[in-house]
Amino acid sequence: MLVAMGLLGAAVLVALIVTLGNANRQRDRALELQAHSYDVMILARTLSGTIAQSEASLGRYVISGDKQLGQLYFDEWLLAGTQIDRLDRITNDNPEQQSRVDRLRAAYDSRGQELSMTALNTSYGKNGQALARYYQSRKSPTLAEINTTLDTLIAGERGLLDDRTAAAMGSVERSSWVAGVLAVFGVLIVLGAIMLGWLTIRAVGERATALADAELERERADELTAAVAVATAELRMQEAKLRQVQKMEAVGQLTGGIAHDFNNMLAVVLGGLELARRNLASDPATTRRHIDSATEGANRAAALTRRLLAFSREDALKPETIDAAALVAEMSDLLDRTLGDAITLVTRSEATDCCIRGDRVQLENAVLNLAVNARDAMNGRGTLTIVTGSALLDAQQIGECAAGEHVTITVADDGCGMTPDVADRVFEPFFTTKAVGKGTGLGLSQIFALVQQLHGAVAIASEPGEGTAVTLYLPRTADVVALPGSPAEIVPPGIATAAAKAMAAPAPPTQREILVVEDDPRVLAATIDALEELGYHAIPCDDPLAAPALLAANGAIDLIISDVLMPRQTGPEMIAALSPLYPHIAVLFVTGFAGEVNVAQFGGHDVLRKPFTLTGLERAVATAMAFDRPSASDLIAAE
Repeated sequence: MLVAMGLLGAAVLVALIVTLGNANRQRDRALELQAHSYDVMILARTLSGTIAQSEASLGRYVISGDKQLGQLYFDEWLLAGTQIDRLDRITNDNPEQQSRVDRLRAAYDSRGQELSMTALNTSYGKNGQALARYYQSRKSPTLAEINTTLDTLIAGERGLLDDRTAAAMGSVERSSWVAGVLAVFGVLIVLGAIMLGWLTIRAVGERATALADAELERERADELTAAVAVATAELRMQEAKLRQVQKMEAVGQLTGGIAHDFNNMLAVVLGGLELARRNLASDPATTRRHIDSATEGANRAAALTRRLLAFSREDALKPETIDAAALVAEMSDLLDRTLGDAITLVTRSEATDCCIRGDRVQLENAVLNLAVNARDAMNGRGTLTIVTGSALLDAQQIGECAAGEHVTITVADDGCGMTPDVADRVFEPFFTTKAVGKGTGLGLSQIFALVQQLHGAVAIASEPGEGTAVTLYLPRTADVVALPGSPAEIVPPGIATAAAKAMAAPAPPTQREILVVEDDPRVLAATIDALEELGYHAIPCDDPLAAPALLAANGAIDLIISDVLMPRQTGPEMIAALSPLYPHIAVLFVTGFAGEVNVAQFGGHDVLRKPFTLTGLERAVATAMAFDRPSASDLIAAE
């Protein structure tokens, strides 16, 4: 009996040991798998946050142009790639999760290509295109694919965690049942029963502790997930607020800078007219020179207005062959009046051949912008020197310049100068050392972009207290400068033969009737005077709704000159209503719109831009009346 009891006790003890060992292994395996699942979920959440931080850094880089933000975006994007690699390693035992990681990697690579194009545009200074690409990429399906795949991967791992927890609980229940059976047999063996009971209680306690620890870790993982979601939402909200603040600041800066430039133009016009008035009787030659200067300033103000209206159109350059030395010499009078009497302007040419290919207006604006910056650096008093010359450069000797001959335009002042850290940032968009309202921070960045489009480079030499010299290096061209001609002020929508016919038209006969429809009384009076000067009989009309009555009362009207935008009715709307009743009357629209003329919008009629000269008005009227139309008598005879 004792032997049997001993054998039975030994069997019970062996069975108990085996059961407890298996339970411990199952518990350790369950804890290991649970920890593995938590690692996968935490890594997935961390990857989501890294991608969000990288895209946020790219957005700030696109807006500010700060290369440090661009580097931060690149580093965080590479970190996201390493996190995907780690995620791939820790899920290699699960084919289903592996397929999700593969989809995640493919979406990550596609997203990286999209964002790299945005970063590349920003690096080359194409901020408008970069910003458009960035906002477009926010709606890209690759971003949704990344988020969806991460959510699916986390959900899959959470399901595995639930399954593994359930399996562990089943193992615990089975071990408990076996322990119970062994406990019944242990009652017969006192020592064995006591030992078996103690071991069972200990095993149950350990399993309960393990389950409690697992539940605590799960709660911590949920809290971490919620914290990441809240932080991501807060980050996106703060980024949106920052973008709005930066937009408003840029608009305010741009408005102040534009007002500054336009006031410079008006100063030239008003100063020239005042000087002309003083010398009108005593010195006609000086009077003509001042009137020419005021006319040039007015033309530049008109060009500035057209550029303001076309600010967001990103118009292409209009290249022509330009003599840089002659261009600077022609700008001397304008620069004198813009900079003021306290600035001594010195212009000098150190080369005989300074021809380049570029846009004249853009290049003049660049020189004027550099001159105004120099004046501000000298606090309105000092010496400004503009020197044109030549330089033979090696490849990339200055910036990205190609090897060959280059024309140089150097604008130097004896002002306050700049420290090296400021000089390194002057070409960054929106960077300015001026007070609020004194500049946009866009002038030098636009000059930099212009020179790059012309395949040149910009160099700055500056020392604090020693002044600043900005040199533009532009490729020399062998083309011959074309003789200057009058600018085309009229935009004929018809074919070239009509324009040729208008240019060859004889002088206008007297007593030709023209109806002028214009809501601005000053423009109306000026237009009437100009037409009378050209030999026409002009009939004023300050309200488009009054035009039908005037046409009915004056049957000899041959042409209608109409403004486009008027309060009660637009010019095209008025003409659309009158054309069926008066098909024999020619039409000429006048507009201050700076963009390309939309032929369909104006019904195929000619368009003259404001402001216009007397010569431009004469040519526009001749062109509008050159088209063959049936006369009023012909229409009456036909009826």
